[in-house]
Amino acid sequence: MTISLSIPLAGYKITAPLQSPFIKTPNSIQLRGARRLRFNSQRKSLVIVRAKGSSPVPASDRLLAAVGYFLPFFDGVQYGRFFLTQVPVAQALLEPLFPAIKVYKSYPYASILVFFTLYFAVVRNPNISRYVRFNTMQAIVLDILLIFPEIVERSFVPGEGFGLNLLTSFDSTVFLFLLTCLVYGSTSCLLGQVPRLPLVADAADAQVF
Repeated sequence: MTISLSIPLAGYKITAPLQSPFIKTPNSIQLRGARRLRFNSQRKSLVIVRAKGSSPVPASDRLLAAVGYFLPFFDGVQYGRFFLTQVPVAQALLEPLFPAIKVYKSYPYASILVFFTLYFAVVRNPNISRYVRFNTMQAIVLDILLIFPEIVERSFVPGEGFGLNLLTSFDSTVFLFLLTCLVYGSTSCLLGQVPRLPLVADAADAQVF
């Protein structure tokens, strides 16, 4: 003979035998609703995984990382002289940046000063997060690569015709590449993502520890 005691607990029904020295009962507790318990635990684990998927990068780090990509764009904006003349819409979209570019270009050593400030104060600073240092290093490497278009322009001075068309295409390609890197890099940083720019990402990784 078995006497059972049912106790409702948090939506579960626990049925346990009543212990008595006169009644032989199995020493066990039957838990009903085990499937529901497992389902709830799985649902909680899904919520935790979804929470972990959110961006862990602080807003200040995202903003600082995004600002660094303006360095190569400001240093190479002169390559857009042909493109901006031919595409007025692009010129109108970039017009809010013109005052900052004008101030930046008005100081002859501004580029060198900003370059070394970012390298020593940001990239080599262990107190700054690796996220900021990596993105800043990408911008610096991209800025270094601007030496090659400058060498091409100084060594190649065309007149008119095919040579001028070739120079126009070359300058426009460099400018569009810099503009793409600016938009992609800064936007990704503001979203807390890690942009990897072509030609510079591996070099930046090697310099940031």
